Amino acid sequence: MSDVESIKTLEHRINELEKENNLLHETIQHLTRKLFGRSSEKTSVLSLGQMSLFDEVETQANPKAVEPDLKQVEGYQRKKFNGQRKELLKDLPHEKRLCTLLEDDRFCEECQTTLVSVGEEFVRTEIEFIPAKVRVIDLYRETFECRSCRKNDLPYMEKAPVPSPVIQHSMASPSTVAWVMHQKFVNALPLYRQEKEWKMLGVELSRATMANWIMAAARDWLTPLLQRMHQKLLEENYLHADETPVQVLNEEGRKNTTDSYMWVYSTGKHGEHPIRIFEYQPGRSGKYPQKFLKGFKGYLHTDAYLGYQKVEGITRCLCWAHVRRNFVDALPKDIHSPEATLASDGIRFCNELFEKEKALEGCSRETRQTERLKQEQPVLEAFWAWVDFHKNKVLPKSKLGEALKYAVNHKQELTNYLKDGNCSLSNNLAENSIRPFTIGRKNWLFSGSPKGATASAAVYSMIESAKANGLNPYKYLCFIFRELPGVQFGQHPEFLEDYLPWSPEVQAVCK
Repeated sequence: MSDVESIKTLEHRINELEKENNLLHETIQHLTRKLFGRSSEKTSVLSLGQMSLFDEVETQANPKAVEPDLKQVEGYQRKKFNGQRKELLKDLPHEKRLCTLLEDDRFCEECQTTLVSVGEEFVRTEIEFIPAKVRVIDLYRETFECRSCRKNDLPYMEKAPVPSPVIQHSMASPSTVAWVMHQKFVNALPLYRQEKEWKMLGVELSRATMANWIMAAARDWLTPLLQRMHQKLLEENYLHADETPVQVLNEEGRKNTTDSYMWVYSTGKHGEHPIRIFEYQPGRSGKYPQKFLKGFKGYLHTDAYLGYQKVEGITRCLCWAHVRRNFVDALPKDIHSPEATLASDGIRFCNELFEKEKALEGCSRETRQTERLKQEQPVLEAFWAWVDFHKNKVLPKSKLGEALKYAVNHKQELTNYLKDGNCSLSNNLAENSIRPFTIGRKNWLFSGSPKGATASAAVYSMIESAKANGLNPYKYLCFIFRELPGVQFGQHPEFLEDYLPWSPEVQAVCK
């Protein structure tokens, strides 16, 4: 090999090592930001360079800001506080508590004459906390007889009806089962911590008993409602779907460390009824959404996971929040550096789409579709031209290269939302629905069995559907467990309609 060839070989090797070094630096910066930095993707955060947890004072400081005087501060704070307090307390019961003198103290210290009340003045408002308490209800049934029939040797007796129990042969009441579910699935309080709280209240209630309550109540009363809601969901034209891993123990033929998945399916923003349904499955195969969504013929909003391609007869709409997230991940540590220009441009394109979409929220379906073609399609055309121009000029394996490749590979699915005015620009609705589950998962870590995971899915479905319909989840669960037992919905499935979260009666009593 000649000296010239050796030099070229070395130069080529140096270039390759430099590229590899840049990729490694980028990966380290990305992982460091994910681990220690802010999770927010808001433009205001990114533009200020707030990648650290501790730089709020420096980035928010403004030396030119005018310092308000004491009078301005006091006046502003007092007005703001009163408004906040009034709004905060408007739905709470109020109790008037009058501070007065004892009878023995109602005399004038000068002449000993009895004092007479001449009025009262308002002093302040306080919020009183009343700790939870537990009481035992012993149910008795009264028996009645007809004395006239008895005299005629025709004894007639009748017993008063007794409400059906939420769980047979159990001391559980609708309120206790609903509260255990609320604590675990709304407040993310694991059963072992609830066990301690019950003990403090004087009840030796084991976590095993509470787990049994959850599974039995979910199986008997929540699952029939979910099946009815599933039918309604498939009749919609716009759905969202997402999935997240969950560890489930004691799955047959699988190690405890193997990932299972919790899937969530949601009706769209403009659907007839807000529905959120969670489904536990032992894997992430596309056969699971294919089976669950069988019969659905509409627009399905998802991320780019290939498994959703198995769902037949649908039009997929991919999420522009994911596109934006990819460009956010491609930002270098110094977001004002020249290397950040392309990633920032990609973010700006996405931001422009979301800003235009926000302005169209109150429009009708037809107007929204027309305005999208008029306002957003030019932005999309400029974006694709920008992507095509730069896609071969960056390192393919870099974060920016991956962001551009993602956009190119999914161009059709990313523009399908233009076909219908009720389609969404993002899949944030499904991601927000599954977020409470991911938060709770950090506390309870795993499900003890497939039955437990199935029950958890049922409870999360009812709770998130309740929230989506403007209900108080605890009140709704209490209503179901109090009213549904004893209803003959097996013979008359239509009876379940009265217990769905959008029914007038439920809306009236569960707000």
